[in-house]
Amino acid sequence: MDASKQLLVMDSSPQGRVTESTSKIMNTVSLTLIPALAVSVWVFGWDAVRVLALTSVFCVGFEWLLSKWVSYKIDYMDGSALLTGILLAMNLPSSSPWWLILIGSLVAIGLGKQVFGGLGQNIFNPVLVSRTFLIISFPVELSLWPKPFAYDGSTGATPLGVLKTEGVGALSGTSIGDLAMGQMGGSVGEISALTLLLGAAYLIYKQYIAWEVPALFIGTVFVFTGIFYLIDPTTYADPVFHMFTGGLFIGALYMATDMVTSPLTKKGRIVFGIGCGFFTAVIRLFGSYPEGVSFAIVLMNGFVPLLDKYLPDKKFGMVKNG
Repeated sequence: MDASKQLLVMDSSPQGRVTESTSKIMNTVSLTLIPALAVSVWVFGWDAVRVLALTSVFCVGFEWLLSKWVSYKIDYMDGSALLTGILLAMNLPSSSPWWLILIGSLVAIGLGKQVFGGLGQNIFNPVLVSRTFLIISFPVELSLWPKPFAYDGSTGATPLGVLKTEGVGALSGTSIGDLAMGQMGGSVGEISALTLLLGAAYLIYKQYIAWEVPALFIGTVFVFTGIFYLIDPTTYADPVFHMFTGGLFIGALYMATDMVTSPLTKKGRIVFGIGCGFFTAVIRLFGSYPEGVSFAIVLMNGFVPLLDKYLPDKKFGMVKNG
């Protein structure tokens, strides 16, 4: 018998046979985003389709180009580049010019992912690396948010932008129901919390993502903003408003739960989720930017190796002394 066929892979318990693959997981995540994307097309029209098509083509294209130049193997058809493109589209305004989308795609794939060694090696979420880069580099383009159902190209401020520049009084008449159903200005993926919840619920059921991170992320934002609302409701918006505006749901459900850049341990996920929520709330309440989700997740990504090291899970079969 061929000796190579007798080799065993030794690893720590527990062990088991799984049928999941990278492609299956990535494609499943992409499919769960279809309801949210459908709402985005309904709200923003064909511009949302244009942004989605360009980010998808550019991200897969850059992954293919880099696969020709680097020494390690890149499977540009494993679904990860396509998912990166979809999520990048959901983090951009539907009015984004093609050159901004091109730069954002290059930063996401090149700087956010492949510079670290490819899939599974990156420290920071590639999509949010790109978004934060674009926010800082092109603040004008990233502040032109198309109005919902205004297919004539007119733009306006997001609810968080109105809160930051005009104060809580300018939000009178804002319906939480409209916000939850996506009838507000924002990026392609910021306008449908309910459909994002629907997709993420399936991922939690399949155990592709852990519930602790999104639950604690959203819960921390709710509690922290709620405290300041109770202190001074004339200055601070209520916590329900903060839940359904901006990128909280897309960030908490699909970005902070990224398998590569989120903690592996349960204790680590708890701290990670709370930290993301805390920094998001602090930036929203006191920072110069109206939204803090992207910055908060990228910041906490940097702590993930420490969280995994110093907050380990109990190993299978371990008996606590004493």
